[in-house]
Amino acid sequence: MPRMTAARAAVEILKREGVSDAFGVPGAAINPFYKALQEGGGIRHTLARHVEGASHMAEGYTRTAPGNIGVCIGTSGPAGTDMITGLYSAIGDSIPILCITGQAPTHVLHKEDFQAVDIASIAAPVTKKATTVLEAAQVPGVFQEAFHLMRSGRPGPVLVDLPIDVQLTEIEFDPELYEPLTPYRPSATRAQAEKAVRMLAASERPVIVAGGGVVNADASELLVEFAELTGTPVIPTLMGWGTIPDDHELNAGMVGIQTAHRYGNANFLDSDFVLGIGNRWANRHTGYKLDVYTRGRKFVHVDIEPTQIGKIFAPDFGITSDAGAALELFVEVARELKAAGELPDRTQWSAATQRRRAELQRRTHFDDIPIKPQRVYEEMNRAFGPQTRYVSTIGLSQIAGAQMLHVYRPRHWINCGQAGPLGWTVPAALGVAVADPDSPVVALSGDYDFQFMIEELAVGAQHRIPYVHVLVNNSYLGLIRQAQIGLDINFQVNLEFENINAPELGVYGVDHVRVVEGLGCKAIRVTDPAELGRAFEEAAELAREHRVPVVVEAILERVTNIAMSRTADISDISEFEELATEAAHAPTAIAPLKS
Repeated sequence: MPRMTAARAAVEILKREGVSDAFGVPGAAINPFYKALQEGGGIRHTLARHVEGASHMAEGYTRTAPGNIGVCIGTSGPAGTDMITGLYSAIGDSIPILCITGQAPTHVLHKEDFQAVDIASIAAPVTKKATTVLEAAQVPGVFQEAFHLMRSGRPGPVLVDLPIDVQLTEIEFDPELYEPLTPYRPSATRAQAEKAVRMLAASERPVIVAGGGVVNADASELLVEFAELTGTPVIPTLMGWGTIPDDHELNAGMVGIQTAHRYGNANFLDSDFVLGIGNRWANRHTGYKLDVYTRGRKFVHVDIEPTQIGKIFAPDFGITSDAGAALELFVEVARELKAAGELPDRTQWSAATQRRRAELQRRTHFDDIPIKPQRVYEEMNRAFGPQTRYVSTIGLSQIAGAQMLHVYRPRHWINCGQAGPLGWTVPAALGVAVADPDSPVVALSGDYDFQFMIEELAVGAQHRIPYVHVLVNNSYLGLIRQAQIGLDINFQVNLEFENINAPELGVYGVDHVRVVEGLGCKAIRVTDPAELGRAFEEAAELAREHRVPVVVEAILERVTNIAMSRTADISDISEFEELATEAAHAPTAIAPLKS
């Protein structure tokens, strides 16, 4: 049996589990692993500027393609604690990433040694499992279990903590005999599928709510086929956006209190049956007034995690299943019912949802200077095609983007849905671009998100990772300012200052163009909406030519309120701008315009 260090055994396992890329920052306690990484070959490493950035790069990498598992690596102590935000983000959105940390020697773990922290205990609430390996012989089994856990059931992150002496200890291990464990994924039964589809067929105005589980299962084609067979309109969640193309005749729009379409809420409120697949009834989708969301509707909920069924509210029927396995059976049953003439004609219902979509579009075309944000998204839709992978995290920029951008494919809206940490967008976009260098990647940030981990742009410059970053700058914490309206305050949300080095910016403060250029990237500032389209085209060309991130900064008007609910009620959305075209007969389910 071959002998090698436990660190080298871990690297060999990574390769046999399909890992080809890793993101991290070396340090003394993880250096033996880095030595094994260099000597073992076969895994490309991207050096981050911040360890939290490495964790978000791993997230972006995983979210980009089926089967990907992003790996982030850091040393002992603060490296692990820095990656906690990435682990929280990953577990909230069911994203498998593997976090590997170095650790002080085992014999001093209880002696408050330098940078010795119980990272396994700290990480436990935000991982499927976190383990400090105390015996070198256990390393192969711990890594094998890690990949099995990440891929089984509801996907999620795992942390493996390796004391330096454990890494250096030689063990007997033959990589040629290693075999990954088969993941466990629950599957619906035929009887369950028949009941669910017959319940849908018995309703008058059904909708399908498609969540991130459909994306994780790589089941978007099955979803569209099932929707078309049954004539059922589809409401994607924020994490499920792209599972059905935005221009599909059965796309009924997104629902929620923030990242929602006006017609999506109207369509949902007129429904009488909801089939949720791979979704978790997140509060930004349902609102906090669950009686409004559930009243007058029957619910079937399909989720890979048994404890998710009934967690938010009790469905009329729950099925524990991988979304893809359930949809395969749903399609099979629907085909049989259609052949037998047992599926009703949904033409009128689906046509009604599309009439609302035509009548209830929010206005995006404004010629104002400073630029209104709506115009930015209008020009992005023109400039960037359906192959674009959008990346965003949180804030008014993300909310407005979700309301106004168009997405046509799964994994082309890559968004941190549950955690929403500021600073996520730059490193996540880098991870996306590493995972798919052939597709255009376009990130979207407000100025505060952009400033949180701006140093990671240097990673793109160093490693030649091109993408376009749209930065909407109003020098405000825009979402928090808007949230403070209900409290009648405007406190500690203003980022303005007169930059003595850039007086031409007025009160917009940070000179992002100089900072971006100082980090080795390219930047374009736009103050006139008529120049946005040209700037986006130029940015794409510069990214291709120089192989670095290119930032397009749009200088916005200081205050713009974006449509959302102040009462956390999906039937009560405050609209701050007029519609693109006012409907002659607005549906009764639509709340009146408010200012």
